[in-house]
Order: sequence, then C-alpha cells, then structure tokens
Amino acid sequence: MIFKKTIPTILLGFVIWFCLLIGVGQNPIIAATITETGSTFQEGIQTMSEESLNLESGVDRFLTSIPAGYYTIGTVKGLKSLLENPQTLLVDVREPSEYKSGYIPNAINIPLQTLAQNLTQIPHDRPVVLYCSSGYRSGMGVMTLHLLGYENVQGFPPSFVGWQAAGEAIDTLPAGITSR
Repeated sequence: MIFKKTIPTILLGFVIWFCLLIGVGQNPIIAATITETGSTFQEGIQTMSEESLNLESGVDRFLTSIPAGYYTIGTVKGLKSLLENPQTLLVDVREPSEYKSGYIPNAINIPLQTLAQNLTQIPHDRPVVLYCSSGYRSGMGVMTLHLLGYENVQGFPPSFVGWQAAGEAIDTLPAGITSR
C-alpha cells in the first residue's frame, strides 16, 4: 500500500524538478535571481548537471532496451486476435463524449486524465489494451501504467481511426447513457 502511494509522489517530484530545471533557463527573471546567489548555485547546477546526465543515461538505457513492438499491437488483425481471449480488457482512454459517439465493441471508457484514479479497474493478471483516437493518449497511458508496475498493458496505435478505416464494427451508447 505504501509503495503504491510512493510511486506517484516520486513521479510528481521528478516532474516538478524537471519543470523547474527547464523553466530556470527559459525565465530571465528567475535566472537572474538565481545567478545572484553566487557559487553555491553554480555548485548546485554542476551537481544537477551530473544528476541530469545520470538520469538521461538511465532513461536512454530503458528506452533502448524496449524491444520493437513490445508495448504495442500494430494491426487491426493483431487486436482482433488478442480480443479472441475473453480475459483481455480493452480500455478506451478518450474523453466520454468521444466514447459515446462510437467505440470498439466491449471497450470500457477510462479517460487518460482519470487513469490513476481508476487503477482498481485495470487488472495486473490479464491482458490490457489501451486505445484512443490517434495513438497519442494511449501511448501516454501505456507508459504511465508501465511506470506503475503494470507489465500486462499494450497500446493499439492504429487506434479508433484505424479500426474504423479497416471497416470494423463499432458500438455506440444508447441515448441518455454516458458510459458503460
């Protein structure tokens, strides 16, 4: 339980640190104020640069270790094959209005922005596939879930647009219903 709460805290801390690091170089007022602090700041920057290089090399090692296609299902045929397994959970990470207008049959809707609040709906022990309209949001969702310890999650980059373009069936919600 403590571990699950620690990961988001670490991720939030990293994002804030990264934004501050990038933001300092872009904001002349902040940069001028910090520059006035003298050598302590320069030592801190040197340490941050070394840590940044270590972080960059760690991220680079992680990214280059990912086998091609590891987190993705690249074709409609591949998705259909995976969906033959009734244990597969298909998650539409688009907004409710997009989902309501049409979705891949049997998909549940968990908008990307609410993914972290809905982890109880995402199992660790069976296949999970995320899709959106173009692949961007599902890619973010897949990486987020992998960072949170989900090894069973893949994205479907052709996404809803690719599914429709292949002439596959879509479902829509009956009038008055906002989600499944």
